[in-house]
Amino acid sequence: MTLRLALAQSDFPVGAVAANAERVIAWIAQARDLHRADLVVFPELTLSGYPPEDLLERPGFLAECAAQIERVAAACTGGIVAIVGWPEAVGGVVFNAASVLRDGRIEATYRKRRLPNYAVFDERRHFAPGHGDCVFEVAGVPVGLVVCEDLWHAEPIAATVTAGARLVVVPNASPFEHGKHAERLALLVARTAETGTAIAYLNLVGGQDELVFDGASLLADADGRLHPAACAFEEHWLLADFDATSGRFTPVQWPADDEGSRESLAYRGAVRGLRDYAGKNGFRTAWLGLSGGIDSGLVLAMAVDALGAANVRAVRLPSRYTSDLSNDLAAEQAEALGVRLETLPIEAPFAGFLKALGPLFEGLPPDVTEENLQSRCRGALMMALANKKGGLLLTTGNKSEYAVGYATLYGDMCGGYAPIKDLYKTEVFALARWRNARQPAGAPPAIPEAVITRPPSAELRENQTDQDSLPPYALLDAILEAHIEGREGRDALLRRGFPVDSVDLVLRLVRGSEWKRRQAAPGPKLSRRAFGRERRYPISNGWRN
Repeated sequence: MTLRLALAQSDFPVGAVAANAERVIAWIAQARDLHRADLVVFPELTLSGYPPEDLLERPGFLAECAAQIERVAAACTGGIVAIVGWPEAVGGVVFNAASVLRDGRIEATYRKRRLPNYAVFDERRHFAPGHGDCVFEVAGVPVGLVVCEDLWHAEPIAATVTAGARLVVVPNASPFEHGKHAERLALLVARTAETGTAIAYLNLVGGQDELVFDGASLLADADGRLHPAACAFEEHWLLADFDATSGRFTPVQWPADDEGSRESLAYRGAVRGLRDYAGKNGFRTAWLGLSGGIDSGLVLAMAVDALGAANVRAVRLPSRYTSDLSNDLAAEQAEALGVRLETLPIEAPFAGFLKALGPLFEGLPPDVTEENLQSRCRGALMMALANKKGGLLLTTGNKSEYAVGYATLYGDMCGGYAPIKDLYKTEVFALARWRNARQPAGAPPAIPEAVITRPPSAELRENQTDQDSLPPYALLDAILEAHIEGREGRDALLRRGFPVDSVDLVLRLVRGSEWKRRQAAPGPKLSRRAFGRERRYPISNGWRN
């Protein structure tokens, strides 16, 4: 018994219910007529998109999903079977459901049993858990169905196999984070070892606000042999033949990911997140301030890769403290990437602010206030350009800066999207080097080498460097990663051997910057503990460890 399986590793935008249904109908026909598939599988909550969040509290939205699943079912004819995810409302209760469609009707509906309610997931807010197995026959093969989180627990798939499944298909909406690929591989090995049953794992692709779904779909034979993951962050038809006698897959059309390094995945994830955030919110162009520093240099390269050089506008905003080197490096990078560069000095608005505030500042020495005023001049000018000319303003702050508040609210934090918000400074350097290594032979670096090697500086006062105010980035990022991703407090950090003065400074800055982070632009989640919906700490907080 052989079954041809088609997996639709693609993006189905949140809220675009009718458009998603239209695509599903077209893809079912393509899977049947072009690829000769017996079974086609779509990702978790295909019709609504994932995560639909409080759209699930709108009766009209749920009614539209119900109408569209019937429409898709009516188009599923000609011998093919389809699995399509959607939010099913029954008597005031909503389920995360996946329906089996055949012969123009809904043959069966599986309701997700295990509802994640941790990290970025909040499914228990909206869904009730389902009960019962779903096993159906396709081309003589008993096929079982579970959804995403069900696979992370032994019981749902074990019960499905006990009900007779020889192949289990798993539609997913599993967002990317560092280390997630290895976890999925280990998970499939464990489940096949427990059940002796083959698994086809299909994952969603695309950016949705802070989340980025990487695809990287997988096949695991019944004996535990894993096939290479499908290419991450790209949409593909994935085809494989399954032999029920041997329990093995034979990939037919399966573009494998040839580079799975941490830097590669993080860079591609950030680019995909930026491209989809801009596209789904109606932006064709992007703006950013280009300082000649590493952060804006990396963001410019990402923006060009995401949107194309013709759709990116860079602006130099020099002040009285900006070095010639900074101006020259910004111009060099813009030319290398083919980006139009504008220059807008901030001396006039900065001097105007100082003059206006002079009577109230009289007798007070200059301090960080004047530094922040320069950043706020830049923020106001960049917002004005984006308003007047249209386009998405990108902020260029990194995770190290957001963590300790080394960023100016209403200044360099102005903007609609923050592509490197979840990358520590040391990761920014690593991704810049990775991106430069991918330049075509003979092409200039995407990010000038001097941008990478020069000491980071905000250039808001004479001879300023970041390390005047912060520990060295290698030390800072090590403390931050242990504290944020590892959730280690002061005592644990000191036991690691970190210097007490650095630990106390960093923890104080992290606590004191929560209010800033609440007002920050969204950016793609790349780490295990991203700021935003995944890490939720009170602003008013008396805990000190």
